[in-house]
Order: sequence, then structure tokens, then C-alpha cells
Amino acid sequence: MSKYIHKVHYYETDKMGITHHSNYIRFMEEARMNYLAESGFTMTRLEAEGISSPVVSLTCDYKTPTTYDDEIEIEVKLTRYSGVKISLSYVMKNLRTGAVVAEASSVHCFIDTAGRPVAVKKYCPDLDGVMKSILEEA
Repeated sequence: MSKYIHKVHYYETDKMGITHHSNYIRFMEEARMNYLAESGFTMTRLEAEGISSPVVSLTCDYKTPTTYDDEIEIEVKLTRYSGVKISLSYVMKNLRTGAVVAEASSVHCFIDTAGRPVAVKKYCPDLDGVMKSILEEA
């Protein structure tokens, strides 16, 4: 599990003064990049290995709005790893109020530079080991 904090910028709000719903998807991506980096696998490292991890699907349930200057704590957790795909869950909370502002999930596959799915165990055994150990610890 990893925690990432995003401070809502003015440009991320809409005419009503609340964070536009589309930005939560960007916040999830920021948190995912942080999660991978904390696991020792920045996107720079993965791309150097010839791997990328595009989104296959995502969901986001909005609970409570946030506004400019709110700090959102995003808890990221690996929920599934198949060797080709990963699933992550996200719980986003307003740090000031403690309210859950959104709950989300995303699924990503691992592909090579030609866009073909890769078996991580064969293509990048270090990453495979880290993903398996994270699930074992959970």
C-alpha cells in the first residue's frame, strides 16, 4: 500500500468551484506512478526495459466534492497481479476533513514496444518478483 498527496490547483476546479470530475483520473495516475516508483519501478525504468502499462479499464465513484487548496490523500493498493495485468484500488480522502471523496479502481496490462502483451515473469523477472511479494504481504 502506498499513500500519495495531491493538492488541488485552481485550474482543476470548474465554474462551481469544485474539482472537476475528470481530474480524479489524473490524480489516480499520479498516485500510480508514485506507487510504482516506491516499488522500485519508475516508468522511466520500465520503458528502458521495453515495457509500458496502459489502462485497460477504470471505475471511479465520487463521494464528496473537493475544492481549490484541498489536499487529497490517495491510498493505492495492488489488488491483483496475473503476470500480464495488474489491478489497483484507490481510496481518496480530504486530509482536512477526513471525508472519503472518491473510491476507484484501475486495471493495466503490460505491453512491449510493439503493443503486444508481455509475460512479466519472462520479460522483467524483477518486477514480477516485486508484484508477487506485494500481494503476499497484503
